[in-house]
Amino acid sequence: MRGTEGNQKSLFSYVSLEDRIPKNHPLRRMRSMVDEVLDGLDKDFEEMYSQTGRPSIPPEQLLRASIVQVLYSVRSERLLMEQLDYNLLFRWFVGLGMDDEVWDHSVFSKNRDRLLEQDISRRFLGEVVAKARKSQLLSSEHFTVDGTFIEAWASQKSFRKKDGSDDPPEAGGRNATVDFKGEKRTNQTHESQTDPDARLMCKKGDGAKLVHHGHVLTENRNGLVLATEVTVATGRPEQTTGAQLLERRGSNGAGTVGGDKAYDDLVFISKVREQGMTPHVAQNISRTHSSYIDGRTTRHEGYAVSQRRRKMVEEVFGWMKTVGILRKTRHRGTRLVNWVFEFTAAIYNLVRMRNLIPT
Repeated sequence: MRGTEGNQKSLFSYVSLEDRIPKNHPLRRMRSMVDEVLDGLDKDFEEMYSQTGRPSIPPEQLLRASIVQVLYSVRSERLLMEQLDYNLLFRWFVGLGMDDEVWDHSVFSKNRDRLLEQDISRRFLGEVVAKARKSQLLSSEHFTVDGTFIEAWASQKSFRKKDGSDDPPEAGGRNATVDFKGEKRTNQTHESQTDPDARLMCKKGDGAKLVHHGHVLTENRNGLVLATEVTVATGRPEQTTGAQLLERRGSNGAGTVGGDKAYDDLVFISKVREQGMTPHVAQNISRTHSSYIDGRTTRHEGYAVSQRRRKMVEEVFGWMKTVGILRKTRHRGTRLVNWVFEFTAAIYNLVRMRNLIPT
């Protein structure tokens, strides 16, 4: 029998928000891990706020909302607040009740400065890594370093001469026409007016873009991220930054560190050996360049294993750029981009850990 459409809507609902979320929903395990991590940051949150005045939006809810934004690839805080208003799953994860009022999207911009000053992203990642180490998911001996370009939130039109001697736009208006074809533009003579920290760089087979340089250190057992850093793209920051990340690996003693050909560099290899580690980087051999590692390293079976396992770092970059919407950042300035990059890496770890930790 055909059912009839009822025009009279129910005034009350007798099903709780908790009961509306399926027991086997993947976010349930994620929520429990996030709550445990945020509990470890409780003292840091206490130091961030005054003991007097009007109560603020709990930082735990702001961070949970940012996690949902990354997990579901929500492209802006404004759209996130729209989703949070009617999406019961989002409300449950963030910790809002059925009738709680959502915030204005500007609270993220206002509170992000406070979270940035307290370095919450690094501490959040540290708590996630500590939980992974407690669950015995991390290798304490074998690591990988790598870097990637993150396209800046700045257009090619914003890349203007530092001395201000550019030709005026061909047409006025909000989106003026600028003709820079045939003009030699370098980072020494030009600078982005939108994001001064962005640099014009290119990869083989790709055009030049304004970018930041993101770096990660992963362990080779499950490919979890241990440390991250975003630097100004100068063309050769990988070697020094990679060695600095290795110092933050959270363990001591001998081990190996893998990397691609860019890390076959005397500075990087020297710094790695100073830390008692063995460099398992890909050899960069050409007519004008000989590798800084030789058969004493490459003849061992562990070298081949490191070269295979190091490619797991590409899964990190792939997830962060697609799901985490970091192919082109939505923020400006190296410091803020670094905060978002580090926080997104921590969320990647949580997604992996949800699948790795037994039920």
